[in-house]
Amino acid sequence: MPIKDATIQAVQQTADILEVVEDYLPLKKKGQNWWALSPFTDEKTPSFSVNPQKGIYKCFSTGKGGDAISFVMEMEGVGFIEAIKTLAKKYSIQIEETELTQEQKEAISEKESLYIVLNFAAEYYKKLLQTHEQGKALGMSYFKERGFIGKTIEDFGLGYALDSWDGLLNEAQTKGYKQEILEQAGLILKSERGSFYDRFRGRVLFPIHTVTGRIVGFGARTLKKDEKPKYINSPESEVYHKSEILYGIFQAKKAIREQDNCFLVEGYTDVISLYQAGIENVVASSGTSLTNEQIKLVSRFTKNITVLYDGDSAGIKASMRGVDLILEQGLDVKIVPFPEGEDPDTYVRKVGGEKFKTYLQEHSSDFILFKTRLGLQETQANPSQKAAVIRDIVQSVVKIPDAIKRSVFFRECSELLGIEEDILISEGNKILLKEERNQKFREQRQAKQQAERLDGGGLVEDTLADANTQAPVLNDPVSFQERECVRILLEYGTRETEDGGKLCNYLLDEIDQIDFHDGLSKRIINEYKEALKRNEILAINHFLHHADDQIKQLVVDMVSEKNVLSQNWKKHHIIVPEKDASLDKVVYSNMLRLKYRTIKKMCQESMQMIQSAQSEEDVNEAMQVYQALKQQENELAKFLGIVYS
Repeated sequence: MPIKDATIQAVQQTADILEVVEDYLPLKKKGQNWWALSPFTDEKTPSFSVNPQKGIYKCFSTGKGGDAISFVMEMEGVGFIEAIKTLAKKYSIQIEETELTQEQKEAISEKESLYIVLNFAAEYYKKLLQTHEQGKALGMSYFKERGFIGKTIEDFGLGYALDSWDGLLNEAQTKGYKQEILEQAGLILKSERGSFYDRFRGRVLFPIHTVTGRIVGFGARTLKKDEKPKYINSPESEVYHKSEILYGIFQAKKAIREQDNCFLVEGYTDVISLYQAGIENVVASSGTSLTNEQIKLVSRFTKNITVLYDGDSAGIKASMRGVDLILEQGLDVKIVPFPEGEDPDTYVRKVGGEKFKTYLQEHSSDFILFKTRLGLQETQANPSQKAAVIRDIVQSVVKIPDAIKRSVFFRECSELLGIEEDILISEGNKILLKEERNQKFREQRQAKQQAERLDGGGLVEDTLADANTQAPVLNDPVSFQERECVRILLEYGTRETEDGGKLCNYLLDEIDQIDFHDGLSKRIINEYKEALKRNEILAINHFLHHADDQIKQLVVDMVSEKNVLSQNWKKHHIIVPEKDASLDKVVYSNMLRLKYRTIKKMCQESMQMIQSAQSEEDVNEAMQVYQALKQQENELAKFLGIVYS
């Protein structure tokens, strides 16, 4: 449902851009801003900046920027309303909603509808667990047997699905939720006869959350001994992509950052049992093979992962296959194996939280060294396999992007394996060279396919046409100067000039006769003027929360890129206010430069008119205009100290 303006304003005023971004990215302070690697592209040097004073972020790699709301929209792939709800939940702001009209109901995106219905389902299952006789007798009893206390059950939003054909379906339909949305969310299935029924029946439910706490799916465990499969999960959907989700990340992210380490386990109950035992920095891949997306999710909060293996050889080998991916991402990996027949859930319940923590400390081992020792144990029974084991270990070492770390591991593995270090390094170099050749081949093939696609589909011309319609090009000095005028207006408009007036009035008077070439700048100026007629001075925040995304993005760029673009601006004789500069002088100087650039552009246009004139009379008329403009241009250039022609 639509959210009342009061709620939106409360979120805008309360949401701290630094806190919001830190839910997703590890930030480091540099100067006045905080920096991180861009979440929108792969990069080695941080280009993602957060300015807490202005309440904005800016990604210089992709050009994206905005406030806390637009950041959540980007990261979660949701609309404005859902982003507001996410932030309202984070800051415990009560959401006031108004009734939807039929048009508004139809306008709600599919993704937002899925979030809404999944949240409804989670509340429904939770209520059944806590209040329904069947839920208390079966579901709650199971969780109590596992040792889960009430707070833990609440923290993870655990629930229960009735052992009935269509309990959720009927309840959802009485609340007005559409059948097709329930099906798309994976909550119901269609039978061969065409009727619908609940996917989850007679099972305990584990809601799956995103990093910000949004429910995207469920894991469900049967309570019947002979029912197969034991666990079923929500299918992939518009909002649920298994490869991008880690179970427990919402509950664990704060502890992961504080402990600077993330424990990685396999199942839901492993996470919950460790969390309850005081080990809150734990997540699970939920039975799926570890993916690059999941590793990147962890790397937002720490560069250290400790993998907790089930205590059987099959479990260890299966888990090992995903560790090379962690090494490739540049993270440090440690391993903790458990006694035969034990897993993190059973072992922590057996020995208790404190002894479990001690066990982790005493049995934690670096992955490469652990793998080397494990390989040596296997080759004792079959020495002929030693060469294959060594190559496998080298394969893991070369995954590490840091050359110094690779060197250290080659030295230590050399001692453990009883083989010369140079041989291991040589083998590693062969692997790296082969991978480099393969990568170049893949890039060349992709470039060729892209060129063929563009040429064959006529997309080259379309791309150029699109590029040519993007106005203004920021290399244009006039556009630079116009945008600098707008930036000064927004940042300093409320300041008083030396004669006691408002700077905004002085600036607007000076540019009143100038027709801006930059359409967005012109719109901002006009909106500012209209507000002044109502005795209202618009601050930057007004435009940072503007309904027009183009204006919002432009203003973010203006207030973010001043220092980054200053070299470009100086090249065009555009001056930005320094810390101790006289604002009056800076504004006056910029007004003169804008007039100079505008007149210079008019001179160029007049010269084109002269060249295209069809008669001597037209030439003479155009020449008079050109000479008058050229005189003004030269006078302004001389005053400004610009070399002119």
